[in-house]
Amino acid sequence: MDLNLREIRPYGDTLSDGAMQMSFTLPLPTGPLAKEAALRFVRRLGLAEADVVHMAELGEGFTFFIVYGKTRLFIDATDITVTAVESDVWDRATCDEKIRELFGRKLRIVGACIGEDAHTVGIDAIMNMKGYAGHYGLERFSMIDAFNLGAQVEPETLLARALEKQADAVLVSQVVTQRDAHLQNLTRFVELAEAAGVRDRLVLIAGGPRLDHKLALELGYDAGFGRGTFAEHVASFIITHLARSRGSSGSKG
Repeated sequence: MDLNLREIRPYGDTLSDGAMQMSFTLPLPTGPLAKEAALRFVRRLGLAEADVVHMAELGEGFTFFIVYGKTRLFIDATDITVTAVESDVWDRATCDEKIRELFGRKLRIVGACIGEDAHTVGIDAIMNMKGYAGHYGLERFSMIDAFNLGAQVEPETLLARALEKQADAVLVSQVVTQRDAHLQNLTRFVELAEAAGVRDRLVLIAGGPRLDHKLALELGYDAGFGRGTFAEHVASFIITHLARSRGSSGSKG
């Protein structure tokens, strides 16, 4: 297929037809008035051939819509630079095999959701044995000792526990972004590690639904993982990073 990367549009039935689907709710009772309001709203967004394909009452005085439309806007894909995690992703068995081969011992990984953030879903999904979505967490890896400290852990406490466990890597989870609290907490942890002179000894990974690799690098971490991340992604990166930065001979013991 010959694609014009300088003019990329949404795709529906035919290439570059600009077809889009969107859903939203309006504070109007379900009926003809609400439908017309939804169509006018979509047209004001610049979408042509707007069509309401689904309309349903969403509580008294509210209506949910699914609307189709077409746009003539496009983006130039050749002008996009993406900062992404550079690492192969191996399954659990392969990760264990590589750890055994490269390091000759178990890797130690400590993780927590720091600050006042009380959300454990993310850190539990990556670290707990049961994992999520059919992907087991790091506790299930035979060559990884995983220590999940839970939520509302102070950065100082996380660093102290990481040093106590002689951790190879630390996972720092943040979900709440109100008033940029996540940036303050993540920055604080890096500052503590640097002040203690242990930053270069640790693989630091930031995680959360509103985090990405680019932001993590800017904050001083080695990698950032957001939505759609599983334990295999994290483990594979840690193995690759450790092998690259320390060398297998320097990592044993």
